[in-house]
Amino acid sequence: MNAAELYDRDFAEWAVRNAELLRSGRVAEADLDHIAEEIQDLAKRERRAIESRLARLIQHLLKWQVQPMKRGASWQSMIAEQRFRIGKLLEENPNFRPELGNWIDAEYEHAVDMATLDTGFERNGFRVRGLTRWNRRWIGAFCRSSDGAT
Repeated sequence: MNAAELYDRDFAEWAVRNAELLRSGRVAEADLDHIAEEIQDLAKRERRAIESRLARLIQHLLKWQVQPMKRGASWQSMIAEQRFRIGKLLEENPNFRPELGNWIDAEYEHAVDMATLDTGFERNGFRVRGLTRWNRRWIGAFCRSSDGAT
């Protein structure tokens, strides 16, 4: 069975076989179309991971704003974890940094929806008229990596 035929039958074996083919310089035998597709999908997965973590971070920051009496260690740890993971993803994918502001904007509405479900508050209890520059900077400050870069 050639490398391309393995793709739909046994992805793990397909990956191992193609890696071996590429390492040994046998590029003509490798399944280049699927390899290119998988490489492109890797970037998409990384982007979705950042977007998902941003939504989670914003959700908890919103709850932090509107429920000061419920602030506790679990919320602090959730915020710290999301901030750390976003920072790591940005360190590993620095070309994503210029997109961070757009992703914050895109994930904000979803985060508000999740925060309303968590708190029982109405949407108007949150800053939902779109992100102000201040909000974007405030959220971005929680996305800083360990080196202080956003």
